[in-house]
Amino acid sequence: MKKNKMRLVAAMAMAAMVISTTGCGKSAAEAPAADETADAKTYTVGIMQLVEHPALDAATQGFQDKLTELLGDSVTFDVQNAQGESTNCTTIATKFVSDGVDLIMANATGAVQAAAAATSEIPIVGTSVTDFKTAGVVDSNEAPGRNVTGVSDLTPIDEQIKLLQQVCPDAKKVAIVYCSAEPNSVFQSELAQKALTEAGIEFKEYTAADSNEIQAVITNAVSECDTVFIPTDNTMASNMEIVKNVTVPAGIPVFAGEEGMCSVGGLATLSISFYDLGQKAGEMAYEILVNGADPATTPIGYVSDNIVPKYNAEIAEALNITMPAGFEAIQ
Repeated sequence: MKKNKMRLVAAMAMAAMVISTTGCGKSAAEAPAADETADAKTYTVGIMQLVEHPALDAATQGFQDKLTELLGDSVTFDVQNAQGESTNCTTIATKFVSDGVDLIMANATGAVQAAAAATSEIPIVGTSVTDFKTAGVVDSNEAPGRNVTGVSDLTPIDEQIKLLQQVCPDAKKVAIVYCSAEPNSVFQSELAQKALTEAGIEFKEYTAADSNEIQAVITNAVSECDTVFIPTDNTMASNMEIVKNVTVPAGIPVFAGEEGMCSVGGLATLSISFYDLGQKAGEMAYEILVNGADPATTPIGYVSDNIVPKYNAEIAEALNITMPAGFEAIQ
């Protein structure tokens, strides 16, 4: 009897050991490897685009394509369009913060300003912003010092004015037209004024407070000037059809800040690729999300490749202007 009791105790002890080893979790063979756990990490990126027009659309697409290429199914996007309204930007930014997204991509100046106002913690990558310092979202373009970095869409304004001179060597007075509510347009206007002064060409500024004023402002500009220059301005970019409907009948050539604007209502431009701009922003976002790069120490980037003179063949024909050699027709 005593031996049987001892055997029973031993069996119970063995059973307890089995239960304790299996009850604590999966066996070593079943447990996920450390790198499998790391690979399973997913990211949610909020994309806020200020308004719909070809340039911003291309930048958003480039950003999504690049991050998808680098992260595959590990990244999801919440894409929101503010329809050109600053109040919508604020609402969208607040939503992203509430949702706890891992990163915000802010497309255009108003979008990045709203995102920066909404959070100082979530990393923000801006794109289609001419000068981040002028926008007030970084301490400097070289050392942002905050949770914001990104890629500038600034093209050499002095080269834009040289292009204008090349196409219209007899230009005597240039109208610089932009929306006064966009600080980066003010910045570009100042650069254009400097370049025109150095070229010895007279100029005058014309500003619209919003899209409702564009037709009247453009009509006034073409009555006083023989050429128009419009920088990369989101309000103007969204209303280039209005610009075209005034300037082409008046026989006035328009030089626009980027290809999308020119394709609708401009004659010629020296344009960067906004798709490439978005791709570069996507690379920045990857470095922040995966490799721990700090936006505060990540300098603002620039796209210097594929800057080529392009023109709108339809408008060139309507204005009876023969384009110089080396210009590429916009497709």
